[in-house]
Amino acid sequence: MTMTEDTPTTEAPTGEVGRARKRKEDQRLITGRTRWTDNITLPGMLHIAMIRSPFAHARVTAIATAEAKAARNVVAVLTGEDLKEVQGVNANAWPIATDQVTPTHLPMAVDHVACAGEIVACVVARSAAEARDAAELVDVDYDELPAVLDMKEALKDEVLAHPDLGTNKSAFWQLDSKEAGSGDDVDEAIEAARSDGIVIEREFRQQRLIPAFMEPRSVVVDPTGEQITMWSATQIPHILRFLLAATTGVSESKIRVIAPDVGGGFGGKLQTTPEEFVAFAAARRLGKPVKYTETRSESLVSGHHGRDQWQKLTLSARRDGTVTGLKVELLADLGAYVALVGGGVPVLGAWMFNSIYKFPAYRFNVQTILTNKTWVDAYRGAGRPEATFGIERMMDELAAELGRDPLEVREQNWITHEEFPFTTVAGMTYDSGNYEAATARARELFDYDALRAEQQRRREANDPVQLGIGVSTFTEMCGLAPSRVLGSLSYGAGGWEHASIRMLPTGKVEVVTGTSPHGQGHETAWSQIVADRLGVPFEDVEVLHGDTQISHKGLDTYGSRSLVVGGEALVLAADKVIEKARPIAAHLLEASADDLEFSAGRFGVKGTDQGLTMAEIALASFAAHNLPDGVEPGLDSDATYDPVNFSFPHGTHLCAMEVDTETGASRMRSYVCVDDIGVVVNPLIADGQIHGGLVQGIAQALWEGAEYDENGTLVTGSFVDYTLPTAADTISFVTDYTVSPSTTNTLGTKGVGEAGTIASTPAVVNAIVDALRPMGVHDVPMPCTPERVWRAIQSGGSDRQVESSGDAQPHFDPAAPNQDTPETEGGAR
Repeated sequence: MTMTEDTPTTEAPTGEVGRARKRKEDQRLITGRTRWTDNITLPGMLHIAMIRSPFAHARVTAIATAEAKAARNVVAVLTGEDLKEVQGVNANAWPIATDQVTPTHLPMAVDHVACAGEIVACVVARSAAEARDAAELVDVDYDELPAVLDMKEALKDEVLAHPDLGTNKSAFWQLDSKEAGSGDDVDEAIEAARSDGIVIEREFRQQRLIPAFMEPRSVVVDPTGEQITMWSATQIPHILRFLLAATTGVSESKIRVIAPDVGGGFGGKLQTTPEEFVAFAAARRLGKPVKYTETRSESLVSGHHGRDQWQKLTLSARRDGTVTGLKVELLADLGAYVALVGGGVPVLGAWMFNSIYKFPAYRFNVQTILTNKTWVDAYRGAGRPEATFGIERMMDELAAELGRDPLEVREQNWITHEEFPFTTVAGMTYDSGNYEAATARARELFDYDALRAEQQRRREANDPVQLGIGVSTFTEMCGLAPSRVLGSLSYGAGGWEHASIRMLPTGKVEVVTGTSPHGQGHETAWSQIVADRLGVPFEDVEVLHGDTQISHKGLDTYGSRSLVVGGEALVLAADKVIEKARPIAAHLLEASADDLEFSAGRFGVKGTDQGLTMAEIALASFAAHNLPDGVEPGLDSDATYDPVNFSFPHGTHLCAMEVDTETGASRMRSYVCVDDIGVVVNPLIADGQIHGGLVQGIAQALWEGAEYDENGTLVTGSFVDYTLPTAADTISFVTDYTVSPSTTNTLGTKGVGEAGTIASTPAVVNAIVDALRPMGVHDVPMPCTPERVWRAIQSGGSDRQVESSGDAQPHFDPAAPNQDTPETEGGAR
């Protein structure tokens, strides 16, 4: 994949922070010396194969296991009835309403399945192949039930995903700026605009996506020691350990969870999975180590999915383009169960639909829905991409209605850099930002004016290949926190993070972090932060993570929280090391502690050349031959950091798309993004995160989508049908950064892991729609395949969905299409 790797246009760093260090972890990854969960082999280890329901909704009436039990080298065949008292439960950690309807989600179904792919039994054998072969011999009788697959149909409660619950409506949640005291009445703002302004109403479809990580999920459980040890390809070893203990009754002190090298997650491994619980129960029952590794087809059908929303947005504005109100109404498909944080994912968008704009009035509400599909949970960005897509599409619609440049309309309405800190209409306080600087730099790199001129020439020439320019100016909330805020939202965990720093007698440093990386480069970036803080060589820092026996406290990795929360815990722990070393240094140097200066890893006596390095103090502290009275040996220090606020990275993404109006084929011409992620610890890693995020967001716009047939069977159950992009589908991206440091943490960082995904999807769709506006097109449902683009062109001009009391003169045909197609549930409007 050919991409540029432009680094920030800043002065060369004097320390480690800001340096483009190659990743420490890559040496073992690219030389094959890594250890994935599936590489683990234990003495006497058995293998598990799952038997899954082929039906979206059914009662399990009988399971015949005798033939499978008699198969070669089969040790056991286990059903839900066998495990129902010990298997635990897949928990929902974020009930968004006190009256939320939450179906019980057993890891292995006992008598009822609510989606295709649900586990109904498992075979345990001496090899994986023998387990799979024997699984074919298990005969399950089902009484198929009607399935509800369309969330709008599910609202009617005519067909129930869970008949015992009596409804498909899980929970309703609302944020109203007037009720919260953070803004005006949105209904009044919209009504005022109907008589003396502009009101735009649109409905957008966020299609269902699948987190197609590189390494399939895998779990190994060893029950033979003093503890039950689980290795799992997971993002959340600490949370997994807690929930295993909390739901199975096994003491937490008797469970050890290890996340070895993990090949990607994107939220797809932010879950306690049925497979982990089944393997845990099977190992306990048999008293032997077991392994389960999913096939790719199993991953696609039974690993949790992402997105899946209907969005109805109403935006009001004055005739001069100043926004006055925004109303957001969401339907969110949870699938068959309310996953770990699945119910709360759409709620995260509540604070982001208003984005960088100064809306005086705002209301957000979401109704979560149960259907007979795979359950939905966090996928890279988790609620923020959905919100950014909605508002950035609406700002383009406003600009089009006004006949003005979309960047100009955004600038008119965004928060200026002089106004920070700024409390938004949703009640969130943005601490820092400079949207003007990021946009100016992106515009320059993109050559915006030249591309607009080329676009005009193509339109005047009636070129069959039209040029569209897409804009996305975004912000996001990173670093899921603070704990008190999460508690007020009924979130089941806190937002803090823990770190330990061990100063070894040789002067080397061990860092133990509660974050659990799965491709982000923590070992490198954390080494850079600690090396700078303690003044030790980068090479002398070792980072340990992902093992609850070594890292005994932590809340793991998701939501772009690792650097802004976990990194700050490192800083606090390092500062404690320095303060522990200070009285020892003073004693050894026969000086007052107040006369010491610490710089570049050395305590020096002011005005002299006397001093001691941190390594020398570490050895003296270890030997303990000459310590001050009352000072304990050792410099090791721990710290736990609970943020006071989220962090708010932002940026401007510009995309140029060429659209063949005769065939519907789209081709990306150029893509420029300028992100403000605060202080950049490692620009090489930051570029990698941006590039990966861009591809995922672009893939939603152009290629990816999980589709079910009328029976609830996933028809995109392999990479033949679920179309992930390859290197041949992408172009070189131009990336750059502006820096407005966060004011709420010591490092000034903001987070980068989800930025590219959040910003890129609306940039691409806005570009395609911009190319087709002269033909009356104002939306194309995602993914914007050639067929869908062609259909949009053919139906252009049938439905406008905009009200205006003014005389705005758009530069395009004001009509817009009704996008109903057989491919969508009613189509995006």
